Amino acid sequence: MAGSARVMPRQDLRFCRSADGVTIAYAVHGSGPPLLIDACWLSHLQYDWESPVWRHYLSELGKVATVYRFDERGHGLSDREVYDHSLEARIADLEAIVEHAGLERFAILAMAQGGPVTVEYAVRHPERVSRLVFYGSHPGPGALDLPDDAEVDATLNQLIKVGWERPTPEFRRVFTFLMIPGATEEQMGWLDELQRRAVTAEVAILAREQRGEADVSHLLGEIAAPTLVIHSLRDRMNNFAYSRFLASHIPGARLVALESDNHIVLEDEVAWPVFVREVTEFLAEDAPAVPRDGADPRDLLSARELEVLTLAAQGHDNAAIATELSLSVRTVERHLQNTYDKLGLHGKSARTGAVSRLLATG
Repeated sequence: MAGSARVMPRQDLRFCRSADGVTIAYAVHGSGPPLLIDACWLSHLQYDWESPVWRHYLSELGKVATVYRFDERGHGLSDREVYDHSLEARIADLEAIVEHAGLERFAILAMAQGGPVTVEYAVRHPERVSRLVFYGSHPGPGALDLPDDAEVDATLNQLIKVGWERPTPEFRRVFTFLMIPGATEEQMGWLDELQRRAVTAEVAILAREQRGEADVSHLLGEIAAPTLVIHSLRDRMNNFAYSRFLASHIPGARLVALESDNHIVLEDEVAWPVFVREVTEFLAEDAPAVPRDGADPRDLLSARELEVLTLAAQGHDNAAIATELSLSVRTVERHLQNTYDKLGLHGKSARTGAVSRLLATG
């Protein structure tokens, strides 16, 4: 039931620096093939973790993937007083997270305004991206000439300026109602509060204005990764027409329409199990085969992961491996964690199990 108590898995909070020195906060939880979520407009990695609006997403996605999600620059636990929210800056943030996390090949879930960044990243780095999911997203708000869009957007920015940081939520409730009109009062109250916690009014307006300049619709035909586009039919925040546009311009993309009024589908809606099923089945194709007893780990690991594991099997600790391969200790740790995930090994004995499996097949 939405709003009920739920035991969530542990999340690891991490921090990296983007190309311009801005600190970006990201979190990791779950198990399975890597899934990078490119990011919601309003997020706070810690506050979202217990949210009656978001926790069902985090719980279900963490069952089928190792989930990497982040607070955008200027938001949440990332550096707050940031004034460059250009497309290039946001792409650099994504690249920094990928590098810091040691990700080699992964799926991306582009949510809402994450669409333009994801499209650009997928075209620039096709070798990294295994598959794409666009959820309630777009290639840029200017890609379609929808009635009243400019006037509505200007009005929303004025509402942010006047009422975003007030202690009472009546101005923020406008955004809440656009995103989750079918929510309970508890859920709406949480989203009211998230807005104030996630970002200042000044940065919210600036980020919205700069995001509005992005339009990557001319790149959609260059996307090579398998793509799923999923969107609520009566989404009031991002018009469903954007997803029709995405699906019709990305080669081979499949469009799933959710029977919902909500930009963020809630747990007790009939659309929620549809979302879970579609995304789970789509991501399942990235899952490696379950390792058989005695299976050769070399069939599952990258060349670098195999190098690291071979040195571990020779008795080297992480510092020695880092020196041998001219890597940082943190990078060695990430390669080992990726190895454990691929081999289905967890806990304190994961290193011993991975080494034993390599030696058994050597």
